[in-house]
Amino acid sequence: MQYQKLKINPSTSLRVDGERSRTIKNQKYISKFKNFGYVIAIFIMGFWTLGLMGCATAPYAPGPRPQTGIPGIYHRVQRGQTLWRISKMYNIDLDEIIKTNRISDVTNIEIGQLILIPHRQKQQYAPYSPAEDFIWPLKGRVIGGFGSTYNNTLNKGINIQPYSSSTVVASRSGRAVFCADNFRGYGKTIVIDHGDGFSTVYARNSEVFIRPGDNIQKGTVIARLNSSDKNNYLHFEIRKGNLAQNPYFYLSH
Repeated sequence: MQYQKLKINPSTSLRVDGERSRTIKNQKYISKFKNFGYVIAIFIMGFWTLGLMGCATAPYAPGPRPQTGIPGIYHRVQRGQTLWRISKMYNIDLDEIIKTNRISDVTNIEIGQLILIPHRQKQQYAPYSPAEDFIWPLKGRVIGGFGSTYNNTLNKGINIQPYSSSTVVASRSGRAVFCADNFRGYGKTIVIDHGDGFSTVYARNSEVFIRPGDNIQKGTVIARLNSSDKNNYLHFEIRKGNLAQNPYFYLSH
């Protein structure tokens, strides 16, 4: 039997070895890339899990955080609740809730937000009647907020421009103690005393339907604005003693 000698081209052998070497290197790179991808995936999963844990444990409390180191309990704001109602529920002064929770703009308070009730150990509500709530005296748009400057005058209440109806109602039950046709440039003005240190002021009316001494029920029509004047508005104040209060703390949103 004869054997045929095979001729091997050295350049071909080198080329084959080179391709085999590159293939092995590429496999190593792919393996390293996969390992690196696994590390990134594990890191992302861990970070995502920690995020979920944080969301599950942290209370929902947008806006300024309450003062630290003050004992108390948290109240979760329900639909229609005002700071005034919450303060009455826990028999605590409204100003203390505002100060403790560092509330400057009540319009930022949302349903589900947690409000710290200072110096309360358990959720035990005090006797409370919805009759103590304040209601909006006029359905309209607020064009001047509490503490703002309106017509070069510091606003000690809110200015409400009516949507359609210009009817003004009593924000809370009480006794009319003041009526004037032109009180200090505010036009026809009414003051109702609510018998617990609070009073409400209704100014810039075109018609007044009550007199001093009348007992007024909440929601009773007491005045009307000039419906023909599109720029007319009601100036409304809530006062505690002689101090003007921010009506937003007492009116539902």
